[in-house]
Amino acid sequence: MISLHNLKPHYGSMHKRKRLGTGQGSGHGQTSTRGQKGQHATSGGTKPVGFEGGQTPLLRRIPKSGFSNVQFRQYYEWINLSSLEKNFPAGATVTPADMLKRRLIKHDTLVKVLGNGEVTKALNVTAHSFSKGAADKITKAGGKITLLVGLKAAKQAVVDAQNASKKAAKTDKK
Repeated sequence: MISLHNLKPHYGSMHKRKRLGTGQGSGHGQTSTRGQKGQHATSGGTKPVGFEGGQTPLLRRIPKSGFSNVQFRQYYEWINLSSLEKNFPAGATVTPADMLKRRLIKHDTLVKVLGNGEVTKALNVTAHSFSKGAADKITKAGGKITLLVGLKAAKQAVVDAQNASKKAAKTDKK
């Protein structure tokens, strides 16, 4: 019978590690299986990924065009109305911090409320974004929605204010 005290790996599945640089008697002595000379015989003999022996690599040879907005994408943590209905009592104020405490979301950086499910209680929900259906259902149930300003929107508001003040300064000079 197999128990924890007599478990063994299958024969041939485990191999002894090749111990290098342990002298002539080991069978891996002198050059430690690296050969006599050449690029890989000494330390520092590795080349970066995509290295083509000095030839201009393929990635640098092909033409490049266009622009990608992937680096500016915003990721929202989403939650459905059905989850809010189950986990909060009537008249409760629901914030991203409250959702995080009850483990309905993993991060409270950007939270969007989606309209999947029904709301029968009046909830005061605060989030960074709401779907149109979710906003309608919450207000129909007698609740209230409050929009939080996300980090990107806050930065954009500062930039817009600076631009407006520059325009005002230009028109004042004329």
